[in-house]
Amino acid sequence: MPTPKLLVIDDEPNITFTIAETLGSGALKVLTAGTAREGIDTLQRMRPDVVLCDVRLPDMSGLDVFDRMHQIDPRIPVIIMTAFAKTETAIEAMRRGAFEYLVKPVDFNVLKQVVARAIEVSRLSHVPAVMGQAATDDVENAERIIGLSPAMQEVYKTIGRVASQDATVLVLGESGTGKELVARAIYHYSKRSQMPFLAVNCASLPESLLESELFGHEKGAFTGADQRRIGKFEQVNGGTIFLDEIGDMSAATQAKALRLVQQQEFERVGGNITIQTDVRIIAATNQDLSTMVAEGMFRQDLYYRLNGFTIRLPPLRERREDIPLLLEHFVKVCNQELGKNIRTVTEETQAILMSYNWPGNVREFQSAIRFAMVHATTDVLTPDCLPEPFRLRFSPDAEDESRVLSGIASDGTLMTDSHSSAGPLNVTDLTRRLLVSGQTDLYRELVTAVDHAILAETMKHFDGNQFQAAERLGISRMTLRNKLRQAGLLADKRGVGEG
Repeated sequence: MPTPKLLVIDDEPNITFTIAETLGSGALKVLTAGTAREGIDTLQRMRPDVVLCDVRLPDMSGLDVFDRMHQIDPRIPVIIMTAFAKTETAIEAMRRGAFEYLVKPVDFNVLKQVVARAIEVSRLSHVPAVMGQAATDDVENAERIIGLSPAMQEVYKTIGRVASQDATVLVLGESGTGKELVARAIYHYSKRSQMPFLAVNCASLPESLLESELFGHEKGAFTGADQRRIGKFEQVNGGTIFLDEIGDMSAATQAKALRLVQQQEFERVGGNITIQTDVRIIAATNQDLSTMVAEGMFRQDLYYRLNGFTIRLPPLRERREDIPLLLEHFVKVCNQELGKNIRTVTEETQAILMSYNWPGNVREFQSAIRFAMVHATTDVLTPDCLPEPFRLRFSPDAEDESRVLSGIASDGTLMTDSHSSAGPLNVTDLTRRLLVSGQTDLYRELVTAVDHAILAETMKHFDGNQFQAAERLGISRMTLRNKLRQAGLLADKRGVGEG
């Protein structure tokens, strides 16, 4: 991937110099301009990934600069700088689609974070997500959805049918199956492909912050809201917004999202002015929304609105025939990124990769290949290059021993009193066994084992009643269901312990 470029437009040489010295590195090239015209010319010639522009320039206002740049390429994030914290100019720029605004003197830690986010947004908008075979040189810098299995062919057909429809799309699939890549493919093949694309993870923000992030807020709407903020739905007007993990959205935010999906209008938090927008929504979740609707955890009307066009991504274990293509793709990508020259993957290594269940799907597969290539000392990828759990779990001479050492049953689940005749889980003994085995990622393995034991016993005690179990554990039903699913205990709608 080429080094991202940041264009800084400011008529104060000390500011452009300081930003260039502070942010410029091998991972970021900083371009500078002292006037609006010079900045616009640089943008046309160099096509930076992100622009940082002062509001007041000698030959043109920052707002006019933004408009010109937005006409050239509306997908380039523009960060506005201002010396006046309450200026309406900066607010207006945000309303028109600027990425963010910062107040001088700029906090460089904040600036680094904002620029990093803007670079990621620019990448999502400009780097195409294409479908088909492994990495080739025909589409420069493309990120690919890999797979030729019948299940993936159906996914491609559905993307082709819905991309140009300008309708809401719901993408369903387990974590790591590539839901964001599918969303980007829909965007890149849509009529809005030259307009901005923004992704928001609904699970990564607290309820109050998520509502403000999406819809914006008015000054004084809550403690700390010292000025108006423009939300993503207003900011990306004309473009596409990807709402990842929409199943984690609160009831209040769901209600506002429903109105936006139905009428393309909303109100900022703490405001009473109706704002019209024009955005295409692509939503995704790894949760079972129909079950959440039945349990009163997700609005039925919003589910029906989102469910007009649905794309279901198969887990990797259900399309194992695509693993050789994925292997070819990630070996080529990692050869370029890591400066390696892996030419061959042994049959034994491929057999191990084919037989693993891949609970983390393509994301886990990519991490395993990257790990193997980092540890490869020749141009051949052998089993001893793979992460240690693979070597322990799939070694023909040590398969049964590794299961005992790691606490893993033959079906891949962690042994507790319900999976092994060895008795209840003993954390101290399990810790010792894992230490002796030399297994890495010890803390995660132990937490997973403890979670499994707690959840299995609790669900058994309450005969599979999730409401009672969640209440006794002191967690929400949504959190309980997520943990049950992660522990492999969500066998059916009744939960564990019934039948």
